[in-house]
This record gives sequence, structure tokens and C-alpha cells, in this order.
Amino acid sequence: MKAQEDGQQGVAQQTVSGAVPGPMVALARRARLASRTLAQTPSSARDRALWAAAAAIREASPAILEANAKDLEASTARDAFRDRLTLTPERVEAMAVGLEEMADLPDPVGRILEEWTRPNGLRFRRVATPVGVIGVIYESRPNVGADAAGLCIKSGNAVLLRGGSESLHSARAIHAAIQAGLLAADLPEDAVLIAPDADRVHVADMLGAAGLVDLLIPRGGRSLVERVQREARVPVLAHADGLCHTYVHSAADPSMARRIVLNAKMRRVGICGATETLLIDAAIAPSLLPQIVSDLAEFGCTFHADAEARAIMPDLPAATEQDFSTEWLDAVLNIAVVDGVDEALDHIQKYGSSHTEAIVTSDEAVATRFLNGTDSAVVMWNASTQFCDGGEFGFGAEIGIATGRFHARGPVGVEQLTTFRYEVIGTGQVRT
Repeated sequence: MKAQEDGQQGVAQQTVSGAVPGPMVALARRARLASRTLAQTPSSARDRALWAAAAAIREASPAILEANAKDLEASTARDAFRDRLTLTPERVEAMAVGLEEMADLPDPVGRILEEWTRPNGLRFRRVATPVGVIGVIYESRPNVGADAAGLCIKSGNAVLLRGGSESLHSARAIHAAIQAGLLAADLPEDAVLIAPDADRVHVADMLGAAGLVDLLIPRGGRSLVERVQREARVPVLAHADGLCHTYVHSAADPSMARRIVLNAKMRRVGICGATETLLIDAAIAPSLLPQIVSDLAEFGCTFHADAEARAIMPDLPAATEQDFSTEWLDAVLNIAVVDGVDEALDHIQKYGSSHTEAIVTSDEAVATRFLNGTDSAVVMWNASTQFCDGGEFGFGAEIGIATGRFHARGPVGVEQLTTFRYEVIGTGQVRT
């Protein structure tokens, strides 16, 4: 064990541009050791930890809400971002329920993904295994810490958390409850570790922790995600923007379209699955667009509209090219009138971020054309884009949304937090 620790310390010394390792590197070394224990822990013990953590969160609810009140008192964020930061008794309970739902999921570790036998009698198995140590860098949403910790425990991974300065008190209170769950199940509390403070140097330490951190997942604004993707020496699973579109086709049921667009934009405007641009067919826009705009305006939404939409509703503010490339995360909606599904797909291709797109139509052929025509991570038919959420997918929660092309796409749950190894079983074969 001493030799192992010395070897890992050597790796850590090389991870931050030759500098003396900072606190996060020391924590990553501890998480690395804990990950080996957790990976070999039976599913029943990991599930006990999740149930115990859920109970600890409920018991600590007053303390968590008090800590959140301190964060809110210090916050100068505008309404949409303040909503992300805010915890309520219902949201604390949702964290606990999420952990229990994760415990009820099948064990993702040890699954035989595929097996086959070669002519020489060798048997091959592809088996799901934990990734190892996962680093999560997040900003204002304190519940991310609970979701990330729970998903990593369930999938046999250790996790290193670095929350934003705006949610520091909340994140610490939640982390304490998670560690209480680990201890109650006799699992190493180092399986879930958190940065000691909000110093930005901790982010740099995590970005450079090659050999200690196996995967980084940033949860925050574009500047954070782009920095992580640009500077990390560790693989990154992320999305930069949630520029989601809802396309209302000419064959859409009008009342369904109104319900879906209202929910997709206004249910929670500050989440990455909120629709930022409405696309509507020219054939139905004169009759349906004023109704949709009226629905949303009643809830405080404002608009940026293209020339075709303004020809129908001249009082709408004009949209700029930049507007269609902007993730508002607020009660603001872009509107563009399009001439059919192909023009809608062209708009999404030009401005989208490969996150989530939706079509509202009763025409199955058009829906199929839309579903097959976009390369976004999630594509929906007759449903709100706000369903792009790990809990809604049945994952219990999500550690993030991935829009890249490798390993995982869409909501990242427990199965997506595993990799695999090959097991080869022989009866004495040698290679000639």
C-alpha cells in the first residue's frame, strides 16, 4: 500500500504543470484510493449508502435550507440564475427521492454487455466497469452535488466536487449528508470529496489532474465549459450550450402546440432543456403564432422575432443574427417562421448546439423526417424539451447532459458512468 501511495503521489506531482500539488490534487489522490474500494463493493452496500444519504438529507433539511439562505443573501444573480441557486423544502425532498430512485435501479457494474466464443474455444466477455474518479465542476445549482454523488456511488465511482462560490454553503451542507450516508454503509467517505473553498485554483488543479481524475464533467455557463474543454488534460464530458428548438409543424394540433411551447419555454427558464427558439410553419403562423405569443406573454415572456413573424405581429421586437445563437436562460424566446420541415432542420443545423430539439405534428412521416434529420443528442416528438432530464428518462437523476459524439450522449446516468473491460476465458489455449 505504501508503494502504491508513493506511486500515485508521483503522478500527482506531475499533474499541475510541475507545481507543488494543491488541495484538490491531494483530495484526488484520496479519491483514487477510495475508488478502488468502491469499485469492488457489492451493489447492496452502495444501495445502503444511497438510502442512508437520502435519510441524512431529510434530517439535515433545516441546516441545508439555512446554508442556502446564506448563499441567497450573498447572491446578486438575476431571477433565472437565482432560481437555479434556490433550494426549497420540496427541492431538498426531491434530492432525497432522487437518491432513493438511484438505489432502486439495477446495478450498472458487472453487466455482461456482450459475449462470444471464437473457433479456438476462447470465450470473450465485454463487462461494464466503473470509470474510476470523476471530477464535477459546477456553478450555481447546489443539487448537482447530490445528484453527482449519488450517481457515482451507484456506478462504483469516486467523485471530486468543486461547486461555485455562489453555492458554497449549500454544497457543503449537502456534502456532509452524503458522507454520512457513506459512513452508515461502512463505505469510505473519501468516495465523495468536495473542494475546501471557492478558490479558482481548485479548477486548475482538477483540469491538470491526469492520472488521478479519469473524467471531468463541467456543469455551468459557456465560459466555464469552454475553459474546461480548452485546458483539461483529462477527458471531458459536457455541453457548452442548451440552444433548444421547438418546431410547430403545419399538421400540429393547435391546443397541443400551445401547451407544449408554453411548458418548453416557461416551466423553468433557467435550465439547459428550456426551449430558446420557436420555429413555426408559415402555413399556420398567421392564426397560431398570436395565440402562442399571448400565452407566453401572460407569464412574462419577451420575444425576438424574424421578419416573417413580424409581418404577422408587427409589435414584436426584431431578432438579430446573434439572438438566434443566444442561450437566454431567461423568459426570452426567439421566433422564426419557416417553410416546412427541411427549412426548420436547416435553421437548427445553423444555430443549434446539438442539445434537444422537438417537433409538434400529427404527421408521422414528417416527424420521422425531423427525428432522423437532426444530430442533436435528444430529439422529441409531441413533447416538451424540458423532459431532457435524467430523472424524466428514468435514470434517477443526471450528472450532466452530453452533446459530444463519444461515450455518452444526452442525460448522463449510471450506465453512462461505466466503461468496460474484456474478459477472456480459455482452457489452456496458446497462440501459434
